[in-house]
This record gives sequence, structure tokens and C-alpha cells, in this order.
Amino acid sequence: MIRLHVIDRASRAAYADALDQHRALRLGIVEETCRRVLRAGDGGTACDPFDTEATRYLLALDGAGRVAGGTRLLPAERPTPLSEVFSHLADLRGFERSPGTWECTRFLLSPRFREDRPLSRAAGVVAAGLIEHCLEQGIPRLNLVSETYWIPRMAELGWRPRPLGLPVAYAGASLCAVTIAMTESALSGTRAAYGIATSVLARPRPAPPPDRARAPGGRGLAA
Repeated sequence: MIRLHVIDRASRAAYADALDQHRALRLGIVEETCRRVLRAGDGGTACDPFDTEATRYLLALDGAGRVAGGTRLLPAERPTPLSEVFSHLADLRGFERSPGTWECTRFLLSPRFREDRPLSRAAGVVAAGLIEHCLEQGIPRLNLVSETYWIPRMAELGWRPRPLGLPVAYAGASLCAVTIAMTESALSGTRAAYGIATSVLARPRPAPPPDRARAPGGRGLAA
């Protein structure tokens, strides 16, 4: 079972191996067109200037702890790819940078979890889990820089992509800045498209309750 794990500053130590896998994927699976875009925009490396203590990683892990895919969220009030590299893509409407606004970047999928069908289960876990997390955190929308051909697909899923400017040719790709809506409708549309019936977010395991079956002096109470 693949679940989406939300990793913030407080939980990074517990996910050290998964984060190492994620960095390796970021180096190894980006196709050449995307590699040119990333190299021009943020250095094309496993870590970039936007990997900070405030970055939130959403990683899809299988039962063996292998990273199937993931994305990351950056607080928009801090430097992001949109604010520092691609601000010209939002020259018509601008973009929000207020506290509580986030930017989604680096959506990826591990080659070993790709499937011989149009929609990959692992990609669906990342997409649906992203919306679930935003709904739980009260995040109504996300900023996003995307290759333009993804915009119709976002609309089909119910994400309501809103272009912030005109598409621009950049390093061999057509890029566009958009906002996407994190709504219950978007969640239901995404789940339906990927055949997902229930929550895909990993939940922290609750601490075991105190052992009430121990009497003073170490003797167990009768059942």
C-alpha cells in the first residue's frame, strides 16, 4: 500500500532515508526537457536554494519504505521559483505571497512505479494526498509553475487552474504560472480519475495507552 507522508522540519530525522531517495530521484529521473528547465531555473541539482528548513516534502512511500513519487511545498512569503526565477510568467495577474500561501514544485514519479496505463496509481496518491493535506491545513489554493500541456489535465481533475500570465518558451519548454484550487471537488475528481476510494495520507501512529493492567507492585489485575 502506497501512502503519502508529509515531512516537515520536525519529522525530517525520522525520514532521512526517504529524503535521500527523493534527492536521488530528483537527479536521476527528470527527462531532458525538464532538466533544461530546472538547470536554467534552479541549478538542476538534487538540492536547490529553495530546499530550506521551511520546505515541506510530500513523499509517497510503499510498505518497504521506497519512494514512489512526491512533490514539495514552499511557503510563498519566502523565495520560491515563481518569485525569484519565473515572476515574468505572472505579469498579468500577479501572485499571492501572503502567509499561508504555498507554492507546489518538483512533482515527480519513480520509474519503478510507473505503469503501462495512462494514469499511475503512485501519481494519483501524490495528487490526491496533496489536496487532502491542503484541505486539512486550510490551504485554499497553490501557486504553480508548470509546462503548459498540463493545464487541460488539471482542469479535467477539477483543480481549476487559473493562468497568471501568458505561456512563455523557456529552455525548450512552454511554461505557464497558474494557481490551482484545493477543494473537495478537486479531491473527488482526482480520486475518481485515479480509482482511489479513501484517504491516502499516512497518519502518525498514536502512542500506546498507559498499561492499566498492572497493579502496584508489578502484579497484573485479573481480567
